[in-house]
Amino acid sequence: MTLQEWFAMQHELDRYIEREHGLHGEELFEKKILALLVELGELANETRCFKFWSKKPPSSHEAILEEFVDGVHFILSLGLELGFSDRDIDLVSQEANEDLDRGFLKIFRLVNDFRQSKDAADFEELFRQYIILGQSLGFMLDDVQEAYKKKNEVNFKRQQNGY
Repeated sequence: MTLQEWFAMQHELDRYIEREHGLHGEELFEKKILALLVELGELANETRCFKFWSKKPPSSHEAILEEFVDGVHFILSLGLELGFSDRDIDLVSQEANEDLDRGFLKIFRLVNDFRQSKDAADFEELFRQYIILGQSLGFMLDDVQEAYKKKNEVNFKRQQNGY
């Protein structure tokens, strides 16, 4: 699956949500930024990487992947919002080289940088670093793509059922 196919799938879902919820023409950038930050926090919570006070293990690989993919949805949606869907972003062969705590903190910072700048280069760096975080979590790009497709279908069904 190409990045353009990801963007196309997200575009379909975003337009469906906008139609069904009467959001056409509404400014959603800030809401999507907040949603991405919330999803990032939920992902960190599932990994439990920062919970030095707890002996409870992380959630299952599948649960963590699902949370990770929720973040991919909002990153793609933000890219669409600002017209970055035609960008050629190299997401392959990234090296996972940071510990999870630092990786999460870096993504939080990059989301804020992108929020301030709305710049294509900041968007690309955010997306690349998010994929690197996924690799640090043990996800290959193929796994993420497959999980994205599945979650996209789930999100469509949720919308059709009044989610």
